[in-house]
Amino acid sequence: MKTNYQLETDQVLRGLTFRPRLLLHSCCGPCSSAVIEYLRPYFDLTVLYYNPNIQPETEYARRLAAQKQLIERMCPEVALLELGWDGPCYAEAVRGLENEPEGGARCTACFALRLARTAREAAAGNFDFFCTTLTVSPHKDAERINAIGRALAEKYGVAWLPSDFKKREGYKRSIQLSREYALYRQDYCGCLYAKPPT
Repeated sequence: MKTNYQLETDQVLRGLTFRPRLLLHSCCGPCSSAVIEYLRPYFDLTVLYYNPNIQPETEYARRLAAQKQLIERMCPEVALLELGWDGPCYAEAVRGLENEPEGGARCTACFALRLARTAREAAAGNFDFFCTTLTVSPHKDAERINAIGRALAEKYGVAWLPSDFKKREGYKRSIQLSREYALYRQDYCGCLYAKPPT
């Protein structure tokens, strides 16, 4: 039986006795919108924008602009930590997995790359928790993402916030907020291997 990560999130939130600092990895502005809205009452948030999978670099810049637009208009109190485009790092992480199907081993390597950097930054910045917006997407495997996050939490000594943000209409809400804030919404996850033919 699959784990209900939304119930695990609820349990963590109910158990909070102070307002912790959370480093939230964001895959893009649209996906982060509903997640930020949901977590803001409980955490002091810093959004980490680390997405070396996004190709080409012009696409990365376009998505980063949407992330900045969202934060400036919706939640200016939320900090943004942007680590720059590093396409070669992603290419190295998925070497040999280029022909894997979407959702397969290449995606696992991509999740691990981004979450490992998030965990390292969270540890270095003395954050209380880290997590990712990736689970808001109906196309992303929450089970796999949470397993990676938990393993990294043990390795780096920062608590992982379990999540399945698509639950309770999270994905639907992200679409609504994207329209409200006129955010650019991409039609592929980021890597060129997943880009639909034009």
